[in-house]
Amino acid sequence: MLLLLPILVPVAGGIFVFRQKKESVRNRLVLALMLVTAGLVCAVCLTPEQTVELLTIQGRLHLALRSDLLAKFFLVLITCIWAPITLFAFPYIRHEGRDRQFFGFYTMTLGILAGLAMAKNFVTFYMFFEMMSLITVPLVLHSGTAASRRAGFQYLGYSVFGAGMALAGYFFVAYYMATPDFIHGGAIDPVKAAEHRPMLLVVYFLMIVGFGCKAGMMPMQAWLPAAHPVAPAPASAVLSGVITKGGVLAILRITYYMYGVDFLSGTWPQYVLLTLALCTVFVGSMLAYREKLLKRRLAYSTVSQVSYVLFGLFLFTPAGVLGALLQLVFHALAKDVLFLAAGAVIFATNRTRVDQLRGIGRRMPVTMWCFTLAALSLIGIPPMPGFLSKWYLVTAGLEGASRAFGIAGLVVLILSALLTAGYLLPIVTAGFFPGRDFSGERKEVGKTMLAPMLCFSAASVLLGLFPGPLMSWLGGLIPKMF
Repeated sequence: MLLLLPILVPVAGGIFVFRQKKESVRNRLVLALMLVTAGLVCAVCLTPEQTVELLTIQGRLHLALRSDLLAKFFLVLITCIWAPITLFAFPYIRHEGRDRQFFGFYTMTLGILAGLAMAKNFVTFYMFFEMMSLITVPLVLHSGTAASRRAGFQYLGYSVFGAGMALAGYFFVAYYMATPDFIHGGAIDPVKAAEHRPMLLVVYFLMIVGFGCKAGMMPMQAWLPAAHPVAPAPASAVLSGVITKGGVLAILRITYYMYGVDFLSGTWPQYVLLTLALCTVFVGSMLAYREKLLKRRLAYSTVSQVSYVLFGLFLFTPAGVLGALLQLVFHALAKDVLFLAAGAVIFATNRTRVDQLRGIGRRMPVTMWCFTLAALSLIGIPPMPGFLSKWYLVTAGLEGASRAFGIAGLVVLILSALLTAGYLLPIVTAGFFPGRDFSGERKEVGKTMLAPMLCFSAASVLLGLFPGPLMSWLGGLIPKMF
């Protein structure tokens, strides 16, 4: 029963949020639901692994939840990001309007993500994945403009099509699985699968490309730069920091808990996916460098930075997975800060283009200092945590089975770091050093909006200086995947 509560509390609570017309009462309700859900997540993480069978559909098809170590990792990540962004969203969405609609869907999404994290098998995972796509569309559609409608339907189309590809693949794979559940090391029966290995590899590739859509992997990344500029800043933050990680979780489950590394290592899908990941890193960085609209620049940056994670996962080594999961956490923190800072600038000044941000560091110093720290982390400047994750990724690539991909990864990651510096640092320098002719009064946002940015920035700095506890936690998780 405990596993159901982090799902049911925010989903059921979101219905009451829709019905509450008084702003102060509604905000207190949303905050209470966030805190209760966080407490329930702590309870799940502190108890031994549990399993709950929800429904048997037919034979081996059933809906079930399990709190394994990977589920607990994602539950903590989701909750730690969701709650602070809620504070930022209160004044921001009041300014945007339609706050009942936003907070209703926003609260319910947290419950759906909890279900996604704890899915015990592919059928359960697919159900929550599709629910996540459907329930987050209104966050993109929030403004109600023609551009937001186009972006929302584009996001939905890519998500449904990608997940549909994965579902079609599962129909082929299911027969060859020893158990329908996700298990450590892979569920495929090697004896059954031996004579149909080529077909199963094709199916694996198509499933990964399908779910890679949510993670922003080429060639299914177009929804990200379309959705982010039109979505409210809190929605952009959770889309980049959390929702894209739903695609990463799907890739983790299929690769390490369904197929298994032994079945996939040294095969053509591994090399093709590594190539796609590196191409996405470079292309995303190039497009971000050329983009003049601030939130779209950050969206292209997400395309690039999340593909660092995919590169590590497709190396099929413990060191690669460690680098990938570190990058996943550090990118989530940094990108949340960047999108919240962009939202704060839009909120206070209504400026949306990079060339309009001259002197913004003098007008909004706290916001821009948070932006600067997050930018340094994405670039990979020590002692910010982004340096640590990129170090492990490069090391894992060079020590992997294919030295050619290791060298290619090193070159691409260096070029991407330079491009990241090229599209983020000019914003910082123009913001803090606008020239002697600049004049403008200080116009910082309120404490409620500053607090989440400061919280994420502080967490990022601390993880860069003291990564030991996080690495110890991951050190207990990663060996079980192989």
